Amino acid sequence: MKDEIKGKVWKFRDSIDTDVIIPGRYLRTFSLDELSSHVMEGEDPKFAENVEQGDIIVAGWNFGCGSSREQAPVALKHAGVDAIIAKSFARIFYRNAINVGLPVIVADIEADKGDQLRIDLAEGMIQNLSTGNKFNIQPFHDFMLGILEDGGLVKHYLHEKKENQS
Repeated sequence: MKDEIKGKVWKFRDSIDTDVIIPGRYLRTFSLDELSSHVMEGEDPKFAENVEQGDIIVAGWNFGCGSSREQAPVALKHAGVDAIIAKSFARIFYRNAINVGLPVIVADIEADKGDQLRIDLAEGMIQNLSTGNKFNIQPFHDFMLGILEDGGLVKHYLHEKKENQS
């Protein structure tokens, strides 16, 4: 994880729930490869095979609503999604995403599928490199950047614990 993210946009509608992100019938596996191979298939059957490391989801209101399954942000991150920008997030999904080290950004931006974005989390700016438009966002605090940099809350805790013992 880095303060700056660059990637291609995947565009989704309002109210994408966790069962759309990763359908419950696939939750019997512990394989992240298997889980991520089905991510977003109800919304875009080709998403899992075409998403690339560094890609960014841009969505409408209430992204991640529904059940509180942590597998939803885990599967997105493992599939290659580096950030999600939405007009709003379900509270539990937002927390689960940060806990696994996936940046989630509340913003209403103009972007189309395939556009290239640059996100600066520390400065609080999103630039659509395809159109030149810039959007201000709430900068991420150092503590939040630290969690994301370490790959999630548990890894951050272990990193901090190790540094404090030194």
